[in-house]
Amino acid sequence: MKLFKACSLAAVVTMSCSSVASSLSDATAIQKDTHKNAANSQKVIDKSFDSSQQLRAEIEQLEQELANLEVYRDHLESMVNNQNQEALSIESQIDQIHDTRQGVVPLMYQMLDGLTQIVKYDSPIRQQARLERVERLQAMMSQSDVSDAEKYRRILEAYQLEVDYGTKLGVYDGQIALAGGETFEAEIFYLGRISLIARNRSGSQYWSWNRASNEWESVNSSSFNNLDSAFRIANNQAAPSLLTVPLSFETQSSDYSLNTTNVTEAHK
Repeated sequence: MKLFKACSLAAVVTMSCSSVASSLSDATAIQKDTHKNAANSQKVIDKSFDSSQQLRAEIEQLEQELANLEVYRDHLESMVNNQNQEALSIESQIDQIHDTRQGVVPLMYQMLDGLTQIVKYDSPIRQQARLERVERLQAMMSQSDVSDAEKYRRILEAYQLEVDYGTKLGVYDGQIALAGGETFEAEIFYLGRISLIARNRSGSQYWSWNRASNEWESVNSSSFNNLDSAFRIANNQAAPSLLTVPLSFETQSSDYSLNTTNVTEAHK
């Protein structure tokens, strides 16, 4: 009987231990599953966090790009408005240019007429070259390949040359016609519009232009030395000095003295 009780007790203890072991094993498995699920959940959470951070960065980048595009849009609108204003201004200027051209063209013809009168009634300084210049300008007016601005510039340039004739000292080769119809090839000296003198090739005769009579008049031989000096200075063969030369217009004295150091030399 005692043996039976002992065996029964042992069996009960064994069954209890087995039950406890089984419970512990189940608990361990549950714990492992829990840890595993927790780890998986954490991975999902981490992945979701990374995705959310990436999305947030992309959203911020898109917001910045949107702000930049809004600034660029405003810039383009400003440029378009400015271009529209410029287009309106250009249209207005084109209308003004059309009106200006209508006024400038008659003005240029008037200037050419004035230039023709100057050359016609002025002292015959380089007269042939000046007449040819006027003829070229008159022919230029009908040329369609020359702009109005260029035409106007050339006419002004011709007027400037006419002004220069009144301030410069020069000498050139040309032909003169005397009152009797006789012509001579001569070397012609001019001192502005104050004095215009011609001499023949041999230097044996001199003539002075008289603006009152519009004729060449013979110069007295007593003035030849002074005139020779004037020609040498104009030809850069002598240093500038005081000159005494006949005047082309009437004064109380028929001769005029001038210090040529203050006179600009003309281009040959």
